[in-house]
Amino acid sequence: MRKIIHIDMDAFYVSVELRDRPDLTGLPVVVAWEGERSVVCAASYEVREYGVHSAMSVARAKKLCPSAIYLAPNFAKYRETSAQIHKVFKKYTDLIEPLSLDEAYLDVTENKLKVPTATEVAQLIRQDILASTGLTASAGVAPNKFLAKIASDWNKPDGIKVVSPRKMMDFLLPLPVQKIPGVGRVTLSKLHHLNIFTVEDLSTFSLGELTHHFGSYGYRLYQLARGVDKRPVKPNREPKQISAENTFTRDLTIKEIADVLPALAEKVASSAQRKGQFGHCVTLRLKTADFRVMTRSMTLSSVLHDADEILQQAEDLLEQLSPDEKSQLYRLAGIGISQFLSKEAVDSQLSLF
Repeated sequence: MRKIIHIDMDAFYVSVELRDRPDLTGLPVVVAWEGERSVVCAASYEVREYGVHSAMSVARAKKLCPSAIYLAPNFAKYRETSAQIHKVFKKYTDLIEPLSLDEAYLDVTENKLKVPTATEVAQLIRQDILASTGLTASAGVAPNKFLAKIASDWNKPDGIKVVSPRKMMDFLLPLPVQKIPGVGRVTLSKLHHLNIFTVEDLSTFSLGELTHHFGSYGYRLYQLARGVDKRPVKPNREPKQISAENTFTRDLTIKEIADVLPALAEKVASSAQRKGQFGHCVTLRLKTADFRVMTRSMTLSSVLHDADEILQQAEDLLEQLSPDEKSQLYRLAGIGISQFLSKEAVDSQLSLF
């Protein structure tokens, strides 16, 4: 039985800025680049009361909270703070899987300091992070990554939630199915159509039934509904691509595809900003009504750092399709970025903006 901790910093980018700008404490603060098509990187808890949240367009955020204070992101500073946090992690274990600058999985089944329980390790890590960075972190402690990630969000901000093996199913079964990783809007709609609203509802379906309705993902749903997640913590995991895609309820024309690209670009930009990963290759992925997949890519000399830039390249790729391809109907569209630059190159290019 593994002992897994998921550490998630509380409103990380905003918290770093407020630490260095205490005069803004208690005010509605948004970290984002200016520009109507930019996305919110992070939002203070005060501005969240207005409905503003990360990944939201800046245009929408300004409508919800006109009085919000906007600060441009400083990824060099966030990386430096993240390195301090990871130094704390390494005090307890070398089995660390970063998910972004502000969150990571830790396997503390055998921790370096021989602390007897994972709960105590999590508390010590949170205390050490606060002492070294002045920032608070929330933690989830569980027998696997799936449950630890859900638990870390349970008592935010500055909280901890422990899911013991003995009480694992008591915690898991009442959860709404949208808490399961990978359950997006389309999958959730299908689950609800099958009268599956909670994990307990899901657990009543057989493996055959779930694979019939959801294909290979049905096997994953079957396992998670029983609290089974055998994925190990993988140190030094680097993403090959950051992407977002949408499967449509009806097949769309190429003009309709163009209308959904801005939302996809915003999702990709938000994820890239959250992970601190910036690439200079954009890929457009389309799936036709008869399930043929088409991809088009473009590599640039400069880093893509916001939604507007990603969208521009995706629109250019769409425009380059042949007349025959433009006459097709499409059931899916996606945008991805890849070929990530080194930290030094990213910081150098971001400093220009």
